[in-house]
Amino acid sequence: MHAKKQYTIRGISTTVDRALKQKAKTEGKSLNTVLVDSLTKAVGVSPETIIFHDLDDLIGKWQEDPEFDRSLEEQNKIDPQLWK
Repeated sequence: MHAKKQYTIRGISTTVDRALKQKAKTEGKSLNTVLVDSLTKAVGVSPETIIFHDLDDLIGKWQEDPEFDRSLEEQNKIDPQLWK
């Protein structure tokens, strides 16, 4: 994973400030997200796709287990007495 950088930007005009805040409000995003998205688009870079590998060991590991299936069936039974 790449380290994230932090910037301080000075000299933003009131007009640009209002426009950015309005865009953030309209899109339901944080001001920071709108700024990062705008900068990314302005320099012609595609947003980075984050690929997680924490569940890779589970992929393709399912095994049929009749005993486990029976256990699940027991949990799905509804006791009518509990719903009176």
